[in-house]
Parts: sequence; C-alpha cells; structure tokens
Amino acid sequence: MNTLRISQLTALSAALTLTGCSSMSNYSTTTTTTTPAAPTAVIAQLATTTIGSTVDPTNGDANPYGLTIAPITAGLMTAGDLIVCNFNDSKGNAGAGTTIVDLKPVAGSKPTRIAQDATLAGCNSLALSPGDNIWAAAYTANDNPIFSTSGTLATSLASSYPWMQPWGQVFASPTLPAGSTATAPKAFYITDAGDGSVVQSNITSAGLVFNKIITGFPHTVSATYGILAPAGLTYDPSSDTLYVVSSDTNSVLAFSSVSTIPAGGVVITFTPGTSSGGSYPTTTSAAFAFSGSAAAQAKVIYSGTPLNYPISAALLYNGDLVVGNTGDNNLVEIQPSSGKVIGTKSVDTGNPGAIFGIATTGTSLATQKIFFNDDNTNTVVQISQ
Repeated sequence: MNTLRISQLTALSAALTLTGCSSMSNYSTTTTTTTPAAPTAVIAQLATTTIGSTVDPTNGDANPYGLTIAPITAGLMTAGDLIVCNFNDSKGNAGAGTTIVDLKPVAGSKPTRIAQDATLAGCNSLALSPGDNIWAAAYTANDNPIFSTSGTLATSLASSYPWMQPWGQVFASPTLPAGSTATAPKAFYITDAGDGSVVQSNITSAGLVFNKIITGFPHTVSATYGILAPAGLTYDPSSDTLYVVSSDTNSVLAFSSVSTIPAGGVVITFTPGTSSGGSYPTTTSAAFAFSGSAAAQAKVIYSGTPLNYPISAALLYNGDLVVGNTGDNNLVEIQPSSGKVIGTKSVDTGNPGAIFGIATTGTSLATQKIFFNDDNTNTVVQISQ
C-alpha cells in the first residue's frame, strides 16, 4: 500500500508540474486596499450652550476679547472659572475697556468684577500663572500689567519693556520627562501687534527677563476686521511647542522647543502672492521663509482657506487645534501632525468679527469643553457634548 501511494503521489506531482501553469491561469488573486477613514472633527460632535454675559456689572465695559480658565482657587476666582477682559467701554469706544470679570462655567452665570484699571485699556488677552497672578496684554495702554487674583495691580510692565501694542499672551512651562531632576523653565509669551514680534518673558529667581525671540510677522489694521497681527497663542507643554495664529495671512505657525529659542532666534520673511487691503487671503506656506539661529524650529502648520482672519486658538484633548475666524465666525479644527483641516463649525450667524478668545478643558470627547467669547452677544459660549 505504501509503495502504491508513493507511485500515485509521484504521478500526481508530475501531472501538476506539466499542467500547473495553464491550470493556475484560471485563478485570479484579488488585493483589497482599505482607505483609512478620515478622522471625525471634535467640533462636529459638540453642541453649544450660552454661559452668560461678559458685560462689566459696574461700568458696562463690553466686547470681550481675552479669555482664560482659572487653574487654582485664589482671591476672587475659583478653579475652573472663566476669566474675561473687555476691549470696549460701555459707549462702544474700541480699545477703551479697562476691566476683568469672572464667570462660573455654568449656564446662566452672571459676571463679577475682578479688576478695573487704566493699565488694562484695550485688553485683548489674558494668561494665568500657576500662582496667583493674572497677566493681561493691553493694546491701547501699551502695557502688560500683572494683577493679583484679588484684583490688585501688582505691577505695570509699560516701562519694563518697550511695548508697542501687546496683543496675544500665554503662559508656558514644558513637561519634563519622568524622573528628571531639572527645573522646568517658566515664561509668558506675548505678541506685539505694533511690530509683529513674539516676546518671551522668562520668570527667574532674579525677576523677569525679556527677550524678543521671533520677529517678522505681518501686521496691519483693517477697516473691516480690525487688528490683524500674530495672536491666538497656544502652548503644548508635552512638546514645548508654541502655536501662533497669523491673522493677517490666514496661517498658523508652530515653534518647537520654544523655551530654547534665544533673542532674535527666528526671523520671518514673508512674501505674499497677492494683497488685498493689507491682508493676504491667498497665502500659502511657501510665502514664509525663516532665518536666524533657531530657524529650523519654525514651521507653517497650515495656511489658506478655510481660515478667514483668525485671531484665537486653543488645544483640544486629541492634540488638534481649534482656531476661531473673525471673518465668518467659524471654528476650524486643524491637525498639526498632518497639517490638514479636519472640520469647520459655524458658531454665530450674525455679523463677522464675533469670535474672540478661546479656552479649552477636557481629556476626552466626553469631557471636552470649548469656551469662546462672542462679541455679537457679549457672552461666553460653551461647546460640549
């Protein structure tokens, strides 16, 4: 039996060898290619709720620009409170607002005043240190005053640094690797709308040390859209990356390891393709060139539509950026890793120029909250599930 089987197998093998090519030609191989699904925008999965009015309860200042979230309970604020500053006075005079107010992060909140001072004139942005100080970029006052959380003016920085028009602001301290014995640097970054620069204000044991680390951002004042300059400062501590919105060019730029950039480290040269009223709606990333000792740390993340005169931005739980357009009141979600727009969301169907100041909290879609100032309604609006 074994001999017979071996003979039969040998014959079968020979037959397959002779006929294999013609037989196999009757069979086809199908390769299936699966295209990865495009990521779903975080902003597309969230709904809006009005938190409350930002109008100062004492003097009627309005037009909220600056917005941040209290990291601790101290003075007149509680951790999680929404801290807002008003750009206009009660008569609508642009840049004449001088107040900071506090709102609880729940629907129906009423504003309470934290501070009122001439050094806050034209406040556009706010940032809070982990301690108990509020830093304010005041465009009209040409100041970057520091207030306690009780509303007391701690110091004016008008004479400490030659400001022109402070505009954007953020606090930054990188996350150190586990087990590191180093001390993380702490700094505030402030943009100057007067010359298109980014100033680094290092917090040291000897006091504040100022360095103008980035220069050359386009900047202008538009009759339609107002002040268009570097703004929307957003900081990612996990990578020590500073994101800057270039309002005048419809662009978002990133500066990696920003705490290591020295004075004059990045010089931006901008060459627009076309110009329209001092703004550049057809800008592409190729319009930007970088020089200086830290030029390799600068990158254009995204440029062009659907960005439409953006002025604010914040980081979402998944690492995406949410950017606020003043040109059409849309939020735009951008994925920095790919440089792609993930989605857009209209949040105000009224007149353009409504979206100022964005702040976010949350570590998942379920806990993600986006807060923004709506200047058409003088309110803070929340977007969440």
